[in-house]
Amino acid sequence: MHFINKYIKGDRVIWAVVLLLGIFSVLVVYSSIVTLAYKYQGGNTEYYLFKHTIILFIGFLLMYFAHKVNYRYYSRMSQIGLLLAIPLLLFTLLTGASINDASRWLVIPIINQTFQTSDLAKLALIMFLARMLSKRQDNIKDFNQAFLPIMIPILIVCGLILPANLSTAAMLFVTCLVLMFVGRINLKYIFSLIAVGITLLSIFIAIGLSIQETKTSEQNSPLTNRVITWKNRITNFSDGSAQANYQAEQSKIAIATGGVMGKGPGRSTQRNFLPQSYSDFIFATVIEEYGIVGGTFVLLLYLILLYRGILIAKNAPRTFGSLLAIGLSFSLVFQAMINMAVAVNLFPVTGQPLPMVSMGGTSIWFTCLAVGVILSVSRNTENEKIEASHG
Repeated sequence: MHFINKYIKGDRVIWAVVLLLGIFSVLVVYSSIVTLAYKYQGGNTEYYLFKHTIILFIGFLLMYFAHKVNYRYYSRMSQIGLLLAIPLLLFTLLTGASINDASRWLVIPIINQTFQTSDLAKLALIMFLARMLSKRQDNIKDFNQAFLPIMIPILIVCGLILPANLSTAAMLFVTCLVLMFVGRINLKYIFSLIAVGITLLSIFIAIGLSIQETKTSEQNSPLTNRVITWKNRITNFSDGSAQANYQAEQSKIAIATGGVMGKGPGRSTQRNFLPQSYSDFIFATVIEEYGIVGGTFVLLLYLILLYRGILIAKNAPRTFGSLLAIGLSFSLVFQAMINMAVAVNLFPVTGQPLPMVSMGGTSIWFTCLAVGVILSVSRNTENEKIEASHG
């Protein structure tokens, strides 16, 4: 307990939430990687368990070091992060590793680990937006002084993410809109940005579909194939046919057979049939093994994270800290809600992992960094209150 009080600062509830999500992650990933292990490692599930545990451990270290940094330093870091993220997104779009016609990843050669550049871009843009909004509070309602310099990086980053990852671009765009609303940007400008975003998306899709009409399927470009994929996912979801919605149907079977209390840890049967049961559809595995009770518990953990993030934002003495806490906590919980909505067939398949629970590499690390920044705001708020009381 003395160690915790001495070294672990910031909101203890968030620390507890993240630790519980990490424990859940290890248990459910170990259960759901059986088919993956037989396909690539000769049935050696311990290989993936060890790798996932190491990734989580590194993530917690990143979170710890991030929470030790005074959050005010993240203002300048956000500029550097955005300057790195934009060329990396462009480089990934042009030359990145392509999986399912989507160039989302760069491969780090030394450790043979894929790096999704949109994860860096999300964190950098939210922090940069918090910086810009906090610095322009004196003339926040002005179009040229506040809205225009904030709108441009949003459109650039979301536009570069969009061709390979529509769902991430859309979620980041919504997060930015929420942050702008909290930051007191004029509502008519926010609605105009929504209109611009919808217009650009429509043009992008129209271009992709027009290219499709002039080429055969064998000649289709990655851009066209991505548009076709989005179109098929939405069409299949709205039609509701079991054959077209194989992943969603297997997910529903997992949830239905889980019942109230679940089958028990490691007893999932749908993991053998459900693609991505360890990542995109891991919430279905959670409900199958731990029941509605376990699924509700995970949902509550994310809601608690959002609530504590709002409290930290409310108590932070500086505008930048408040906007950081609200922007990052909303982003993480919004992604979690989208993932869970897909698993229960409320949304079409998006390919979004469940933060801190799904198996992954850089997604876990950047999630941990985001939580670390939120904890940094909480930690420094506490320190400033102590200094004020002693002063």
